[in-house]
Amino acid sequence: MNDWTISGKTSVCGVIGDPIEHTMSPAMHNAAFRQLELDYIYVAFRVTPAQLGKAIAGMKALNIRGLNVTIPHKVNVIPFLDRLDPLAEKIGAVNTIVNEDGALTGYNTDASGFLQALKEGGGERGEPKGKKILLLGAGGAARAIAFIIAAEGGYLTILNRKEELPWAEDIARNIGTAYHMPVGVGELTREKIERVIPDTDILVNATSVGMTPGANESPFPADLLCASLLVFDIVYNPLETRLLREAKTAGARTISGLEMLIWQGVLAFEKWTGQHAPVDLMRQTAQKILKKG
Repeated sequence: MNDWTISGKTSVCGVIGDPIEHTMSPAMHNAAFRQLELDYIYVAFRVTPAQLGKAIAGMKALNIRGLNVTIPHKVNVIPFLDRLDPLAEKIGAVNTIVNEDGALTGYNTDASGFLQALKEGGGERGEPKGKKILLLGAGGAARAIAFIIAAEGGYLTILNRKEELPWAEDIARNIGTAYHMPVGVGELTREKIERVIPDTDILVNATSVGMTPGANESPFPADLLCASLLVFDIVYNPLETRLLREAKTAGARTISGLEMLIWQGVLAFEKWTGQHAPVDLMRQTAQKILKKG
């Protein structure tokens, strides 16, 4: 839309977090709004933990249509919302808020975005139901991924660093309560990987290992990768991590973390606008930013 202007009728969306300077969301969403000629704009707001409650009150007062929520607010934002989507409630974290006439609903499109990316990128092999899935990490993203895998009927093992093993145990307990499903938990060591990998269908890295500036690192031994695996690394910077390169060399099918980033944004966009998002444009926009560095 060449004459894209902002007026008193323009719907405002945005993202809140701290820090927020490096977010790609404004570029992705504004490109999509322009292509569909929607009277929307998307901006980034730095919100400190101390100001979170005031920020959400401001969302209502200013009639902001929608917000994405990123680190460190995904859990702490929940008490300020009017209702939660059932999946977000189970996960205990929100990354998308929709404002319907002053009533704020929280969703977790990290979880649904991961699932969409897994199915799109993995084809039949990306269908979690009945698959054995090895998840590395137990932070916020891992939690969302674990719950959507359980909801879809996948069999889950979570491996995490020794210091943060209680996080993995907490996820396993909560999934057991929510879905009456056992979840394997263990320390992220070569010995443990050797034991579980022969039965694994899908490997998901939800740690930050391999992220720029540590792009020469991998959370998984290259010699234990094999062609029967589907490997999804949620790290998106660099676009191709060491884990994904080594998985390709081993003959495995791979999915880039960029896909989860794109799909969580696409699903948020569609909740705010009621329109189908231009997925390819949002992907190209994010790729351009990452390639520029």
